[in-house]
Amino acid sequence: MIKDRGTFGSKLGIILATAGSAIGLGNIWRFPFMTGHNGGAAFIIIYLVCVMMLGVPGMIAEFVVGRHSSSNAARAYSVIGNSKRWGLVGVLGILTSTIILGFYAVVAGWCVHYLFVSVSGQLAGTPEEVSHYFTTFSSSALQPALFGIVIILATHLVVVRGIRSGIERASKFLMPLLFLLLLVIVVASCLLPGAWRGVEFLLKPDFSKVTASVFLEALGQAFFSLSLGTACLCTFASYFGRTVNLGRSALQIALLDTLIAILAGLMIFPAAFSAGISPDAGPSLIFITLPNVFQQAFSAMPVVGYVISILFYALLSLAALTSTISMHEIGTAFFHEELHISRRGGAWILTAITSVICVLCSLSVGRPDIFGLFGMALLDFCDMLTAQYLLPVGSLLTCILVGWIAEHKTVRGEFTNGDTLPGRFFHLWLLCVKYICPACILLIFLHQLGVI
Repeated sequence: MIKDRGTFGSKLGIILATAGSAIGLGNIWRFPFMTGHNGGAAFIIIYLVCVMMLGVPGMIAEFVVGRHSSSNAARAYSVIGNSKRWGLVGVLGILTSTIILGFYAVVAGWCVHYLFVSVSGQLAGTPEEVSHYFTTFSSSALQPALFGIVIILATHLVVVRGIRSGIERASKFLMPLLFLLLLVIVVASCLLPGAWRGVEFLLKPDFSKVTASVFLEALGQAFFSLSLGTACLCTFASYFGRTVNLGRSALQIALLDTLIAILAGLMIFPAAFSAGISPDAGPSLIFITLPNVFQQAFSAMPVVGYVISILFYALLSLAALTSTISMHEIGTAFFHEELHISRRGGAWILTAITSVICVLCSLSVGRPDIFGLFGMALLDFCDMLTAQYLLPVGSLLTCILVGWIAEHKTVRGEFTNGDTLPGRFFHLWLLCVKYICPACILLIFLHQLGVI
């Protein structure tokens, strides 16, 4: 254990900061789209089952690793595994989160840019003009990279201030603000004419659409939405106090993450159906479809539509920032503790590395022939590498370590806070970590590769 190491100051800070790491752009567009096209409420039910089978047990496993050592991810894995070799799993998580932060900042930068152009009214126009604007901007050489670096620097300013004064304080401000903005847009969207069709599209159960593929999609969403495999949960847990109930915290974070995702659907689909526009997935939903949705849905009230558009891109920027803060902390803690340098110095190293990745990924959108790998734009390659390989491998190895390698007494001690909490669910949780979670991760891995 490292002396004089920061800790979270309150249980609320723990929940908001850790939930903020999970709540990101994927909650805003991917979950609503998947829900609407995979059975509505039926998909949500399946998703919640997947969260309980994989998400919550996986989160607790990473919490156990992090809090036991109270150190950065690399050292935490080596401590609980009693071998420096297991520290490589932590290094893998740090590498993964660094790559993700680099390319995620590009898309987050797009959100910040769209916030500015929403304020200036530049998003008004025909669908073709809005689409052309996005294509031109995202593939330009300089602007997107600069906005991505702005996101990384904003993240740096929070992380460099430490846990309580930086991350916890920022989370207590950003998360309630994010929730408030979301509620305002949900209410405005649901009050539109014909909005109820969008609510039905999202929440009406349609079990005829439920297939094995839908289950695998829900499983994958539960895995990625809760930041498993990034070393984020492990790193944040290293700042938990000894009295924090790991199981209860994991459950609260998972439910908050799901609530935000459902509210995002109630924000998007009622407005889309009111405007007569069919929403689709991917960046096009955020940067092409939704500007037209707001423009048409609020055509009778252009001022309201203008304000909602601004609030929406402010919401996206906040959601992106809550995620980048957690990803930045992972590498910062590692460099600070393993290189024995100041926290500020560790943060600058991570900022420099991710800024380079951000610039290269941004440039690859317009010039994949130059800034690309294996026939893919570097941004797409980094996304594929982390999502399809690094995250599943890291999470699978975590389950093996906690379930099979670490001392049973140590794992139980963390789960029960040194036997001060009832351990009636311990054996069920350990069963999930040993057998169910690895099986689920393998299914996700094979599904992403197109094998099943």
